[in-house]
Amino acid sequence: MTDSIAENLRRVQDRIANAAIAAGRAPGDITLVAVSKTKPAEAVTAALAAGQMVYGENRVQEAAGKFPPLRAQYPLSLHIIGGLQTNKARDAVRIADVIESLDRPKLADAIETAIARENRTPKLLIEVNTGSEPQKSGIARDDADGFINECKARFGATLTGLMCVPPHGEDPRPHFTWLADRAARHGLPTVSMGMSADFEIAIACGATWVRVGSAIFGTR
Repeated sequence: MTDSIAENLRRVQDRIANAAIAAGRAPGDITLVAVSKTKPAEAVTAALAAGQMVYGENRVQEAAGKFPPLRAQYPLSLHIIGGLQTNKARDAVRIADVIESLDRPKLADAIETAIARENRTPKLLIEVNTGSEPQKSGIARDDADGFINECKARFGATLTGLMCVPPHGEDPRPHFTWLADRAARHGLPTVSMGMSADFEIAIACGATWVRVGSAIFGTR
């Protein structure tokens, strides 16, 4: 496992660098978020040993069971990237360095309360449902500007960017370019978009973070 994950990481890092250079960007401007959801701690340990320090988890409970022991050994950064229930906001604030899935006013309320109670402030990204898919998390595209402004007023510099997951089977480019443009309009430096199947396209469209799971850890 250790050798295959290390080799997969090298390949993904090479692809990120090549995509950045092709887009006229510096490879160092792109952060790889290794998506370790459903994978055992041993897989994360193998990636950590290979130098990967930024991870994404969908479920707070899974992340809470997996990452605290690893923090004692490695200077890792943990992102919550899945849809977040309001009753899990405090746990997310307690364990995460970044919450990428802020997507509604009630969750903003819960996160604000949790930050005050925990005296801990993770960075926040707003997730936008760019494809208007009813089954997906994310603030509606038409409501994004207003929600971004509200969260900027509430959280200040803690709000650092936007995130999206384009509809499966569609050309992701219009979604990626829309998100990057919206982040730029609002002065938000972080654009989290692109996964194993399309992260090179996302980099060409302006991604600063790419979330890659299966290309590193194998299929789930």
